[in-house]
Amino acid sequence: MSGRDMRVGFVGLGSMGSGMCRRLADSGFDVAAYDIDRSAVQSADEYPGIRGVAAVCDLTAGVVVTMLPDGPAVRQVADVLLPRLEPGSLIIDTGSSAPSDTLELGRVAAHHGVAVVDSPVSGSPAAARDGDLTLMAAGTSDALDRAEAVLSALGRIHRVGPAGAGHALKALNNLLSAVNLAAAAEVMLAGRAFGLDPAVMLEVINASAGRSHASETKLPGHVLPGTFDSGFALRLMLKDIRIATALQAQAGGPAVFGTACGDLWEQAHSELPEGADNVEVVRWLEDTAGHELRSAMNGRPRKGG
Repeated sequence: MSGRDMRVGFVGLGSMGSGMCRRLADSGFDVAAYDIDRSAVQSADEYPGIRGVAAVCDLTAGVVVTMLPDGPAVRQVADVLLPRLEPGSLIIDTGSSAPSDTLELGRVAAHHGVAVVDSPVSGSPAAARDGDLTLMAAGTSDALDRAEAVLSALGRIHRVGPAGAGHALKALNNLLSAVNLAAAAEVMLAGRAFGLDPAVMLEVINASAGRSHASETKLPGHVLPGTFDSGFALRLMLKDIRIATALQAQAGGPAVFGTACGDLWEQAHSELPEGADNVEVVRWLEDTAGHELRSAMNGRPRKGG
């Protein structure tokens, strides 16, 4: 790779982006990093291989990676950068955006000779730091080939189709994740009311056909301990659910579970505190049920629970 190819601009140093940025630096890339949070930029600047910059316009690189909340945020960054990027440059959106936003950005970027790849990621902040993410990469073959080196440093690449396909799949994947979490929480609460120990329930479910990422990771790792700290905000999950259910509506097929899940998350979002973690939807369901799953830690259900 040429020296220019090793220069990467990175925008968005949140719980996922900060780990991804450091992973790129550890992989030998010369990273310039920006975030609206100056403390995040200062923290990144202290890491070997990363140079914090004061403004988006200071990012001069052949590849710019964004890890931002949504398409409008990505577009805001792109509108500043596109007149400054050299023809042949590449923007990689690794966050969760609406496919329509991605397609529009691609059309605008093409006028500047810049290609766009949507490659949303799935995984935890720890996976971001370790380069163990799942990447749903979409775009032209040429653009994906140019993105390969950067994306492969972050995790396992799945080429899923033309522009917008990555963001469509990410939203649909997150809708399924939300459905799984809601369903797992419901059955766990029913078992708790019957007198079953949640830890025992999870042990059996995870050895049986009912297991899912919710039962294997979210419930034992973030709900039963009472930490509710999966690192993914409830408002962002709701955004992805809205994108996915809109895709379902466009498809015209069945959407019973998607619609019910969307309604549940909308209500939970309206009643939970601003900034609530995604898994706090279970806390909301606990309040509705009148008892807690996490009260049975160490295999000892709380009296009166």
